[in-house]
Amino acid sequence: MPDSHSTFLDLLHTQRVWDIDLPSFDPATAPADPVALFHTWFADAVAAGQPEPHTMSLATVDEEGRPDVRTLMLHDADERGWHFASHATSTKGHQLAARPYAALGFYWPARGRHVRVRGPVATASPAESLADLHARSTGALASALVGRQSEVLETRDELVRASESAWQHARSVPDAEVPSWTRYVVEPQEAEFFQGDARRRHVRLRYRRDGRPDGGAWVRELLWP
Repeated sequence: MPDSHSTFLDLLHTQRVWDIDLPSFDPATAPADPVALFHTWFADAVAAGQPEPHTMSLATVDEEGRPDVRTLMLHDADERGWHFASHATSTKGHQLAARPYAALGFYWPARGRHVRVRGPVATASPAESLADLHARSTGALASALVGRQSEVLETRDELVRASESAWQHARSVPDAEVPSWTRYVVEPQEAEFFQGDARRRHVRLRYRRDGRPDGGAWVRELLWP
């Protein structure tokens, strides 16, 4: 009988990639600003039925320079950059406080596309962070009220009790404050847009700042796949 690893490899090697008609992408038609292209690609992913297109990977490093990554939700993308939120007391919050730099990754297989963003991370004001929290659902507020993200959990019953209490609080006090809740903005220095191609002639368009002290203009360049 094949061992479990052989079974896994057989399964792994039979998986197909982009077994669909892929869209074309002419980088010459791309806008001057990466956020504008992101908005277009995001809307296209939604129209294509991509599940949870607003989820993304967030990569940070700890104080010793070791990388860490997790999946969370995008809250906005505007002229400042890409926004997300979390507890300042969480692992990612501590890492960003020590090294305020991050990378984001979006993957939309329904269109054979992914987007990568890198840059320094800024912290929004307490008022903006609170507004971010109250713009979300009751469940999101309840989850934030539970707090203690990334701490060791002794038993699941402890979580259930804390969650039930938080849900009651969120329903009765919908404008409740959570001091640790923080909105962050990744201010892009680089943003790469990848369009898959069936013949592996993938298009990679990178936007990068030209390095001037004022932040400078965006430089667009193609990369080998």
